[in-house]
Amino acid sequence: MASVLFRLGRFSFKHKWWVIAAWLIVLIGVGSAVAGLKPTLAKDFDLPGTDSGTATSQVQEYFPQVMAQQEHASTSVLVAADDGLANHTDQIDALVADLKTLPDVVDADSIANPVAVAQAQPALAASVLGDNGKVGLIQVRQNIKIMDLTVDEKKELVDILEKNRGNGLQVEATGSLMQVMEAGGTAELIGFAIAFVVMIVAFGALVAAFIPLITGIVGVALTMLLLYLGSEFMTVNETATGIVTMLGIAVSIDYALFIVSRYRSELRRGGDRADAAGRAVGTAGTAVVFAGLTVIIAVVALMVVGIPLITQMGAGAAVAVAVAVLSALTLIPALLSATGRFTFAPRIPWIKHAEESATEDTLGVKFGRTVTRRPIPFIIAGLAVLIVAAIPTSKLDLGMELTSDDEVAAQSLLQRGFGEGINGPLLVVLHDDDGQVAGIADAAVAHIKTLPDVANAATLTWIGNGPSQQNPNVDANTALIMVTPNGGPASASTHDLMEHIRDYAPTVEKAGAELHVGGQTAIMSDLSDRLDKALIPYLLVVVGLAFLIMIGVFRSIWVPLIGTIGFLFSVLATFGVTVAIFQEGWLGLIDHTKPILSFLPIFLIGVVFGLAMDYQVFLVTRMREEYIHGMSAKDAIIAGYRHGARVVTSAAIIMISVFAAFMLAPDTTSKMLGFAMAIAVFFDAFIIRMTVVPAVIALLGDRAWGLPKWLDKLVVDFDIEGGAVRNRGVPSAAAESDGSTDERDASAEATVTS
Repeated sequence: MASVLFRLGRFSFKHKWWVIAAWLIVLIGVGSAVAGLKPTLAKDFDLPGTDSGTATSQVQEYFPQVMAQQEHASTSVLVAADDGLANHTDQIDALVADLKTLPDVVDADSIANPVAVAQAQPALAASVLGDNGKVGLIQVRQNIKIMDLTVDEKKELVDILEKNRGNGLQVEATGSLMQVMEAGGTAELIGFAIAFVVMIVAFGALVAAFIPLITGIVGVALTMLLLYLGSEFMTVNETATGIVTMLGIAVSIDYALFIVSRYRSELRRGGDRADAAGRAVGTAGTAVVFAGLTVIIAVVALMVVGIPLITQMGAGAAVAVAVAVLSALTLIPALLSATGRFTFAPRIPWIKHAEESATEDTLGVKFGRTVTRRPIPFIIAGLAVLIVAAIPTSKLDLGMELTSDDEVAAQSLLQRGFGEGINGPLLVVLHDDDGQVAGIADAAVAHIKTLPDVANAATLTWIGNGPSQQNPNVDANTALIMVTPNGGPASASTHDLMEHIRDYAPTVEKAGAELHVGGQTAIMSDLSDRLDKALIPYLLVVVGLAFLIMIGVFRSIWVPLIGTIGFLFSVLATFGVTVAIFQEGWLGLIDHTKPILSFLPIFLIGVVFGLAMDYQVFLVTRMREEYIHGMSAKDAIIAGYRHGARVVTSAAIIMISVFAAFMLAPDTTSKMLGFAMAIAVFFDAFIIRMTVVPAVIALLGDRAWGLPKWLDKLVVDFDIEGGAVRNRGVPSAAAESDGSTDERDASAEATVTS
């Protein structure tokens, strides 16, 4: 592989304008297709193969008007006054008048003062007035699809709320309009800015710092355009884009950083610049390919969960990584050729150790010597930190609480006046192929009324899909019962109510019909349940496949085993710290705590395992490269620190910065994702990869780099160290002295370490 990549890197370097033009043509072509087709991303999702998925399909088939209504904007406006709403009639009337001015309002007459509605229609009083007349509900429906709502329309509502609250009247809102999020971009810009500063420090030069930035922008732009284009032919959920952007920025810049750093090292060895680029791609590029392959396996394996949203996240992330790898192997050499002798200029003289030195001791080399001299204390200290951080994991509470921070106040009023479930009804569907579902539906309604935590038990009824619009319950073969829970969509009581209703399904089956429970609340509950069941199988699949790849990469059993076990420590520590801050509210960083997102653990495992193996590959392959070229086991570790510590540290800081920037997002969900990814990279890169793994390898010595003879014959030699291209294009004298220089460095370091 190293030889193939050498030729690819050299070709891209020598034909720079063709390569750059090809990337621009692809980018412009995909962008034009997106502009022409104007595809849209989905904002809702279902779960095929589950009870809620079946219910959703039946609602779409037999009650299309109900499904259409759920696809359109519906916002609940809550008003509250401790002295009673009746004392604020003028204020509420003014609020109602303003709400009617919102765009595309459906049935404006239904937007009314809840006190007046309760007085005029006592039967509806309980649905619009609660807490002894202190909390009121005004429902606003708009003829706008939820996915088409804009930030400006949300601002219009927020301005109305702000205008009419005060003088003892609290006015809040929850629902479709309040869930509109501002367009992203701030987090990405901050991530790029921090990455640029880190790369300036890493390279000590301005031009070189721009190259990874350019490939990062191109890679992420192309990936996002491909996602949008793909949504024209398949369902792509909007939720997947944030994760893809986050990961795409990080890996694009990281992979470029490794190639450019190796190119500078190869330039110092002499020879033609094109050959130096070829050697950089043949050595560091080989590591990039296998690191990228590991990440791709980790995220594509998310398909085993069987949830479309998670599969889309994994597929999108895989595309982002594949584009990042391809740009590192082709676009980077082309840009290095385009910048020519100005690549590492102008130099910034006050930045120390920007270039590797065979004699000067950097902080990385000093740390490496200390670790190899006394590995046991570093192993104990590193693992102890992770174990302590992992302790709060015992309190882990998974859920799908997607309420935005803007809705918290309104949700509190809903719970106080009507029960949180009013905006998350359970859709109970009864279907009989032979028709005449009326008797079964009546019995089901009577049964559900007896269940605990049903908020609308007194008014519970069913509607049919009969041919008569005036009386659709006659000759209906399908019935729909909308059950409002007392608890919120993510509460345990709502989940229990859903299961109690499903427990009635055998009774319905005996009568010749079927019963299913759907709606977004049920879908979220089923999603959490499926994720819980898929976690262990997924972990076994991704770790198992990646472990086999690592055996081939390192030609060792111990190195992959150490890396895998270390990952388990770091991911448990990540769960612990995330639970402490976002669920338990430690340090007061989060105003509104919530359960940990159900899909976070499984997605975090996939992505972070891939990234962890990235750093394992980039740091440890250099150690193995020096070991197989004659250094002792401990000296090879120190040489690995000399050549790789600065680059890996820079890459990790960039990755952490990109992820952490997403904590600036207004919603807790994005903050949770950004924080978890950032802290996971910190734990794994600095504690496991940079400290514990080298320390354990130092303890093992030569045993770390061997395979049993029978296994050695079965494992393909990937030549990830690039031995086949190590000296291609290097002047013969320099190539011959290269090994002796390494030996002299090794002897000097051996003397110091002893």
